[in-house]
Amino acid sequence: MSSSLSTYAPKKLQRRFENKEKEWIRSDNRGFLQCRPAFLKTGSGNAASGSAFAEFGSTKVIVSIFGPRESKKAMMYSDIGRLNCSVSLTTFATPVRSKAMMGFEQNEKDLSSMLYKALEGVIKLDTFPKTTVDVFALVLQSGGSDLSVIISCASLALADAGIQMYDLLTSVSVARVGNNLIIDPTNEEENEQDGNLTIAYMPSRNEVSQVTLTGEWSTGKINQAMEISVAACFKLGDVLRNILRESE
Repeated sequence: MSSSLSTYAPKKLQRRFENKEKEWIRSDNRGFLQCRPAFLKTGSGNAASGSAFAEFGSTKVIVSIFGPRESKKAMMYSDIGRLNCSVSLTTFATPVRSKAMMGFEQNEKDLSSMLYKALEGVIKLDTFPKTTVDVFALVLQSGGSDLSVIISCASLALADAGIQMYDLLTSVSVARVGNNLIIDPTNEEENEQDGNLTIAYMPSRNEVSQVTLTGEWSTGKINQAMEISVAACFKLGDVLRNILRESE
């Protein structure tokens, strides 16, 4: 099933920053605290245990889940399951890497590691001992905020596969451009950002699974960015739950 939405921006927070905006306009005419239109659906891969597709503006990601499958004999016995995460970008994903993407020496490897760190505390690994779950994410088009889209899409795919989790996981990025905070930045905006904050959040448990922070930040700006991100993640959680209900 699929779902589309015009925005999941934290409307209650938007007025607080209106008088701080400069005269420049975002290239897609969004407000500084307005997220890109999003389209999500489950069941995108026929051979997978579960799958999901996410399109946030021009960022397009598909995630496939395989397993739980029996772990290789060479692996040591464990009373909890194993999680493997792999992120790949198609050769045509983007003609030019943004500064945020260029910051990783091995982009795909680092994105895979960050996805693993976001998911490992959310999945109930003790429910599938001696087995492995593989999470494969493919970035079809890199349009900005790739990591947050990957994490949200992976959470939806895991739920579609019936993997037990403590909660759904949603993720949002906020960029600092000068004194402005902008949510869900595009590649163009990431090229101009002075800092970036990406969180992975469990809405029902009100818990942050992961925070990735780059650039220069004041404590006040970090607190503002966290507040904006949590509000948007909470609303995105409602979107993911509605998609799963529709797919039952």
